[in-house]
Amino acid sequence: MIIGARVFKTGLAVAVALWVGEWLGIDSPLLAAITAIFTVQPSIHRSWRQVLDQLQSNVLGAAVALLAFWLLGSTPISVGLVCILVILLCLKLKIEDTIGLTLVTVVVIMEARSQGWPAALDRLIGLLVGFASAFAVNLAIAPPKHRGRFVRLVQEAQSLLSRLLRTSVSNELKENVFHQERDQLQTLLKKLDEQYRMFAEERVWFPRSRTRQTRLLVVYKEMLQALQRGENLVEAVDEQYWAVSSEADWNRDADRHLEALSGYHEQLLWKWEGKMKAGAAAAAPPIEEGVRLTERIIASSESNAVKRARLLVITSAMFAYEDRLRRLDRLMEHWLERETGGVPEEEKSSPAQP
Repeated sequence: MIIGARVFKTGLAVAVALWVGEWLGIDSPLLAAITAIFTVQPSIHRSWRQVLDQLQSNVLGAAVALLAFWLLGSTPISVGLVCILVILLCLKLKIEDTIGLTLVTVVVIMEARSQGWPAALDRLIGLLVGFASAFAVNLAIAPPKHRGRFVRLVQEAQSLLSRLLRTSVSNELKENVFHQERDQLQTLLKKLDEQYRMFAEERVWFPRSRTRQTRLLVVYKEMLQALQRGENLVEAVDEQYWAVSSEADWNRDADRHLEALSGYHEQLLWKWEGKMKAGAAAAAPPIEEGVRLTERIIASSESNAVKRARLLVITSAMFAYEDRLRRLDRLMEHWLERETGGVPEEEKSSPAQP
């Protein structure tokens, strides 16, 4: 079993929080460790946002807890009522993710206040130590590399998509395998969308680098959309193609066109990774092929309108997928023209760095 970076950093942040808490002489460094667990995030920006949100909600929770103790005392009923109030305040401020730790703060503050102000202050210092420890570890130890992870997931998703498209009409995969891999593709697309958003959240301070990142985000967004259109095509074939019987010639041409689209998508990734020879272009299928598939359905003498409509859904999905691939091709060309040697800098050494 491989230990991920976030798992390692969570354990390290807990250890650092406990060590710093003991070094500062905090009576209860356990709260610092709990705070560190809640603060470690998959990106530096999210970790910083988490620190700000947690600090805001926990200071609010501590203030409410101290006021409630002064007014109501530290009875089980009063603690429960304060927890309800703090939950409502967090929901109102749209910081729902901080509710768990804030409730922990409320409980320990109200329990500690009965021991005097020094104990309550000790708990607050523990919170700050946990925040600082988690953020420092997330910033210093193996900062997340969203670009390399995104490209690696794109490669994995395209490989799955290619196999599904190439066998969707020819029906070579077992049905359970087909649906299993389709579910796996959908899971990968969700991960890709999350990785894209984390990359988009990264802060770049230099204007030149910010402009470069914006252009790269456009290309990555198109990579994601091309995969999504491909998954929509798989869904269209699965739901529409097998519900009707179509002509053998149309089946053969559709299968060949799907093969060509899969190869085109694969070569686009080769070009992005710098694996293609200088001057070589990805082999885009002739646009007339998709048009002919649609024209043959429209011109068919088939009287079954439902059958024709189902086949048109498939050709529409083919066109949407091909259109995104051609747009992705143009965006890649524009990007690579700006890069020295024609290969993106962050993928020049290792396109699939973890």
